[in-house]
Amino acid sequence: MDTANTPLSAGYHDVAPDMLATIVTCLEMTARPALRANPPTDGLTVERWHSPSLDDYRALYRRVGEDWLWVSRAVMADDALLAIIGDPAVEIYAMMRDGERLGLLELDFREAVQCELSFFGLDQSLIGAGAGRILMNVAIEKAWEKPIQRFWVHTCHLDHPAALAFYQRSGFKPYKRMVEIFEDPRQTGKLRADAAQHFPILKSE
Repeated sequence: MDTANTPLSAGYHDVAPDMLATIVTCLEMTARPALRANPPTDGLTVERWHSPSLDDYRALYRRVGEDWLWVSRAVMADDALLAIIGDPAVEIYAMMRDGERLGLLELDFREAVQCELSFFGLDQSLIGAGAGRILMNVAIEKAWEKPIQRFWVHTCHLDHPAALAFYQRSGFKPYKRMVEIFEDPRQTGKLRADAAQHFPILKSE
């Protein structure tokens, strides 16, 4: 992800009706933090997911991300996505219960001495029940097992409203803010039309 951009000028900036605008916050940690205590696991485990198929990966990606307007991996060309999820420097984990995948964790070590928390998401049924802490503790442990100097993540205001505070409680510190403008995937059929009802669709007159 390229975070070097030209700052916007002060004032209001129109966004086309078929586009979305979101405020992105980048956060980082430069040393391994003390882990917060895990809640009871309630049958949940986190397992390394080696060589997921495209269909299985996209199914979980949509399951945890569609209501937060995750779209990049859903529409990415097959060969480009395979190159990422098949790269040995990218580690993918699934949160499991009774053989069912209910959470996605993806760690990207492709940049030297750093790790990006590329994707972190849970099925709606697990949000608010402590599963996020279990998954985050795994993320921190796995990231800092490597000789990294920086662990970073970005979130935006289309994500769960508690996401930013959760990352900060986990030891990440905000360091940059950006505005992202992108095509509304619900208006193009790339995501279902009723996804992300907390962020309304604007129709052109």
